[in-house]
Amino acid sequence: MARYKPNLLALLLVGVMTSFTTQASAAPKASAFFAGGCFWCMQPAFDKVHGVLETVVGYTGGKTIAPTYEQVGTGTTGHFEAIKVVYDPEKVTYEGLLKIFWHNIDPFDDKGQFCDKGPTYLSAIFYTNLTEEKLAEASKKKLEESFKRPVATLIIKANQFWPAETYHQNYYTKNPIRYKFYRYNCRRDARLLDIWGPDSKH
Repeated sequence: MARYKPNLLALLLVGVMTSFTTQASAAPKASAFFAGGCFWCMQPAFDKVHGVLETVVGYTGGKTIAPTYEQVGTGTTGHFEAIKVVYDPEKVTYEGLLKIFWHNIDPFDDKGQFCDKGPTYLSAIFYTNLTEEKLAEASKKKLEESFKRPVATLIIKANQFWPAETYHQNYYTKNPIRYKFYRYNCRRDARLLDIWGPDSKH
């Protein structure tokens, strides 16, 4: 019986395609974490950014394990409503994400954000390494110098991020009318325009 002899060219092509697929799937990824009040309202701005691969809303900053929306809402878990931004650092920098973050919050509110008040809704940057911490601190200092007033946004070392319940993910696309009604009544965009003018991103 004749033995099967694999075609050398075919084997080389398979090897090249496998290598290409592996490289393509190994695109660089990094994650950034921010809190800017209602997490529904933070997702749209980041989703528009070239280089952002995914956004997830959830809870972070506290110690309660796998918290629910109802638990976080009591203000006793230590968690913030937050967003995880997964991005390609070759297409968008952390500094670029910080700029989007600032332009979508009220950095001077030390009670919460817009119509939502309480510890759950405070604004914060959660850094994962020393570089992020330095960039966050530098951007905060620059704002204080520019506006000549204290910035209330916290800069905190990141801990476990817990994704929120499914119905909270991409709420603005799944419930556009309710989302727009809430955002308008919260006067979020009006306040952003007051602070940032044409630089406000929403």
